[in-house]
Amino acid sequence: MKNRIIFSIFTISAFIILITSCSNPNEIKEKQYYTEGMYLYKKHCQSCHMEDGRGLGELIPPLAKADFLVKNKDLLSCIIKKGINNVKVTVNGKDYQSIMPANEGLGTIEIAEIITYITNSWGNKTAAYTIEEVEMNLKKCL
Repeated sequence: MKNRIIFSIFTISAFIILITSCSNPNEIKEKQYYTEGMYLYKKHCQSCHMEDGRGLGELIPPLAKADFLVKNKDLLSCIIKKGINNVKVTVNGKDYQSIMPANEGLGTIEIAEIITYITNSWGNKTAAYTIEEVEMNLKKCL
């Protein structure tokens, strides 16, 4: 009986090691960004966009299954960093015009992590967002 338990533990451990060692560096980085982005989203975004990304009725646009995220991926860094004030955005065919506070204290990696999380949650699926993309897009902010 003890031998079976030891063998089972060993087999499971070996399987886990095998799976994680087969991951390529990009997959590992994307998983790291997603996990960190989830924490940052909860801290900085969830109170308005809600835990499930559905937004807040007519006031705050949804992030869940949001076409805006794909169509305007190059604006996301600026929106997160600088906020928006009374600018009309259209999400899934519906217009929203509200205020989103700036998050000036967030660094480029944190913005990349948040974008990676929101663009890969609640029915969204895109590639991980890189620090280089954030830096490039922040230079275009008005």
